[in-house]
Amino acid sequence: MRSSPLDTVAAIGLAIGGAFGLAGTFVGGDALRETLWTIDGVALVVATALLTMRYQRLGNDCVAAGFLTFLAGESLLLAGNAAGLQASVPSYVGGISLWAAALVMVSAPKTFALWMRLTAVVAAALFVASAGLILWGAPLLPTSSPLPAGGYPFLVFTFIGWMWTLLRPGRR
Repeated sequence: MRSSPLDTVAAIGLAIGGAFGLAGTFVGGDALRETLWTIDGVALVVATALLTMRYQRLGNDCVAAGFLTFLAGESLLLAGNAAGLQASVPSYVGGISLWAAALVMVSAPKTFALWMRLTAVVAAALFVASAGLILWGAPLLPTSSPLPAGGYPFLVFTFIGWMWTLLRPGRR
């Protein structure tokens, strides 16, 4: 399948999501963080909606369902964002749990290169560990380090791989 204008839009959404999401993790002000994460969330919802449709058309149901699951997780994160860090923790746990499931679903088939699938699985494992710790009473926030913040770079590397897959020259 050739690259389409919607593939470019999806790649831009992934780039915006990755950049603004990471930036939001490291800024100090609540209003700026919530603004960056809102832009990040909307960009990722649009990107994963387009990726869902793309992979569904290609007949790759597991990958399409994975992107749809990511969309659901990102929507849950987006919904809790304006509540502030502490108040957003319940929706955050649900969102990163759905991210983890989505990353595994997208990576299970051999649709993407091995390195992308590995970064996705590492991110998923770190998000599952973070969700588990929070559920068992650890006082973690979305910005806490080493968890859950350690999962974000692996997620962004995965996004870079997906963008490369969408935009690389000479694709079928």
